[in-house]
Parts: sequence; structure tokens; C-alpha cells
Amino acid sequence: MMSYNAVKITRGSSGWGGPLVIKPTETRNVVLSVTGGGIDPVSQKIADLTGGRVVDGFATSVPDDQIMVAVVDCGGTARCGVYPKKKIFTINLTPVGKSGPLAAFMNEDIYVSGVKELNIELVGDGEVLSSKASEAKAETPKDETYVALSKRTQTKKPNILESIGRGAGKVVGVFYSAGKETIDMIIRNVLPFMAFVSMLIGIILKSGIGNIIADWVAPFSSTIPGLLLISVVAAIPILSPLLGPGAVIAQVVGVLVGVEIGKGNIPPQYALPALFAINPQVGCDFIPVGLSLAEAEPETVEIGVPAILISRLVTGPISVVIAYLASFGLY
Repeated sequence: MMSYNAVKITRGSSGWGGPLVIKPTETRNVVLSVTGGGIDPVSQKIADLTGGRVVDGFATSVPDDQIMVAVVDCGGTARCGVYPKKKIFTINLTPVGKSGPLAAFMNEDIYVSGVKELNIELVGDGEVLSSKASEAKAETPKDETYVALSKRTQTKKPNILESIGRGAGKVVGVFYSAGKETIDMIIRNVLPFMAFVSMLIGIILKSGIGNIIADWVAPFSSTIPGLLLISVVAAIPILSPLLGPGAVIAQVVGVLVGVEIGKGNIPPQYALPALFAINPQVGCDFIPVGLSLAEAEPETVEIGVPAILISRLVTGPISVVIAYLASFGLY
């Protein structure tokens, strides 16, 4: 039987969550790197220190019951919450707290962010044992009186008024919970995004950086061949997983193009094809996670990830042409 070591992973200077104490077992010993661009240094160091094996999530898939820890570089979208939802230890290289539609599953005992190589250290077995003991749940003692009262309560059938009251209470509770989660999602996701875009537009307009970038972007964005070139570059399989996280690249270029259209430097009929030209890379970083959610076989992931990435090179330019044709008569 192979000997494994335990590591303690703490959050970075601007991170959140943790610390996590992790030790591989014979059945759960995989460090899954879902960061794009190969295996990142943090994943490699965890594997080296613990004796586990590191796997590139973009190259193959691993059953959930074999994953010891997943390493992601999510900017606050769904990817950082997928593995906590599966009860898998998650390390986010980006300093992001509880964020995204799956934020409810991101707790400090299973998730840590802003992690760098210096935040990983070996620990002794004593700390591992104490960590496991702290996670154990104490059982509530039940005396004979409590058991007897519970049995009587379970055998008692509710009358029709109680049934109607409970049904109405459940309906109200569902709507109340839905409203609460909606407001929480707006506060956590929508409003920060609006603030980010507003700040980005202000920086671009007032700093002069936008004019410099616009001088390069505008000639490409004002012609169909230029937009096709942008879509091809953004969809290159090596680049698209690196450009995809948080859709930041698409947001920045989209703001620049929008400003130039407003200034009259780019004809407005190119707005729709430009939207498709700057978006072929969106979601490319999520492909392995999406296949994992669909419980795809390892062979499917090995074939599916490159197939989807390469297909973007075809569908990206085609979508630009279709958007250009659909823009006739809009302006």
C-alpha cells in the first residue's frame, strides 16, 4: 500500500475560505487541474507533496469518487461552485469568495481561494486527525420519553385543516425562498457585474487607454474580414481556455467596440457581427466541468474537449457571417 502525506492549504492574501487539510487515500488520490493551459504549479506541488497523482481536467475525466481536490481558476462564475456542490475539496487560484449561482455550496471547510504555492505546506497526522474530529457531528441523545413521544406524533394523522395549512405554508415558503435567493443572486452577481462594466467604461473613456487600443481594434471591427480574423484568433484552441474565464476579454473588447460605434468610428451595422466575433472563447474554460456534470466517461472527455474547442474555429466565423446577414435592415 502506498504511503501518502497530508498538506495544509491556506487562503492567499486576498483569498477566502479554508484552511483545508487534505490527505490522499488509496481510492481518492487525484489532484484535478481544471485551469486550462495544462497542469498549473499549485496542482503539481500538491501532488508532489502528498504523493497523489495530478490529472489535467482538459485532457481527461476522472470519476468524482477518485478526486481528492479540484484546482480551478474561476473568476466567480459556476465553475468555482461545481466541485463544492459535489462535496469535493476545491482550490481556486483566483481570490474569489462565495460567488456565482452555486455560492450556497462554497463553505470554508471545503473551499479556499487565492492560493499560491507558498500557501501549501506539509502537516503531521495529528492535525489530520483533529481536522476530521472537528467535522464529526455529535448525535443528539434520545431518552425513552422522547422516543415514545416521537412515535405517537408520527402515528397521529393530520386533519383536513392541518393539511391545508401545511400545504399553504409550503407554497408560501417556496415563494419566499425563491425571492430571497433571487435578491441574493442579484446582490452577489448582477450588481457587481454592472459596477465592473461601469468602472471599465470610465477608465477607458478618461484614461486614454481606450484610444490606444481602439486604434488597433477599430480597423478590424469595421470590416467583415477583420471581424472574421478576431473570431478566429479568439477561438484558437490553445488560447480560448485562457481567454474564457469570467468572459473578461469579451467584456473589455465589447466595451471598446461599443464606444467606437458610439463615436461613429465603426458603422452601427457591425454591432451584431462584432458581438459574435468577440465571443467564440466564452465558456471554453468550462467544457471539462460541463462534461463532468453530465457524468461523461473519460474517453468522452478526451475526445469531446478538443472536438468542441476545434469546432469553435468553424462555428465562430460562421456565426459572424450569419449575424452580418441578419443585421441588414436593422439600422
